[in-house]
Amino acid sequence: MATVVIIDDHPVVRAGMKTVLDEASDITVVAEGASGDDALRLVSQHHPDVLVLDVNLPDLNGVEVARRLQARGETAAILILTVYDDPQTVFGLLESGATSYILKDEALETLVTAVRAAARGESWLSPAIARQVVRRAIGETAAPSEPLLSPLTRREHEVLCLLAQGLDNAAIARQLGVTKRTVQNHVSNIYGKLGVASRTEAALLAIRRGWVTISPAEGDQHEP
Repeated sequence: MATVVIIDDHPVVRAGMKTVLDEASDITVVAEGASGDDALRLVSQHHPDVLVLDVNLPDLNGVEVARRLQARGETAAILILTVYDDPQTVFGLLESGATSYILKDEALETLVTAVRAAARGESWLSPAIARQVVRRAIGETAAPSEPLLSPLTRREHEVLCLLAQGLDNAAIARQLGVTKRTVQNHVSNIYGKLGVASRTEAALLAIRRGWVTISPAEGDQHEP
């Protein structure tokens, strides 16, 4: 059972998230709050598996909350839920200890999956955020002149290329003309062969080893 603390200064948003999470039999919301101080206090009190944290709070912002929790050695996985997708906010939060980042316009569709992933110690990024992370990796990491031999099949490599562009499983299935279940199986095989636990880790490893190359302009549009 994954335990969760929700921090958001909008009561309606909190209620919506709690309703969605309460429908999952393996997730329990143990506390809610509306400020950065609430976040620090409730995490210390309940030691949740996951802290769902808004960025724009009336006292401390999300970055400062994440930094303080990290400095205190708290083990709760920090899942950011916000409307902000500018690079300064995104990388400020990720560098401050956040492991997952969801944009609010897709939150209710992916919140349960993201919380489960965070509770398992995995990262979960909205496609738009994942693309920013990948683009930064492209800028900072030069591919080797002789790429290491990939352990993936041709089809798995195709899936990995599309995954690295920020496409979700449904979009990859449409692009390749296969079922979503088939894509899920390919993604699972990719994780196993590469020894990674998330889409972002798989994409970054593939870029670093020269198996995948994408331009910064690729994948900028949101998938439906």
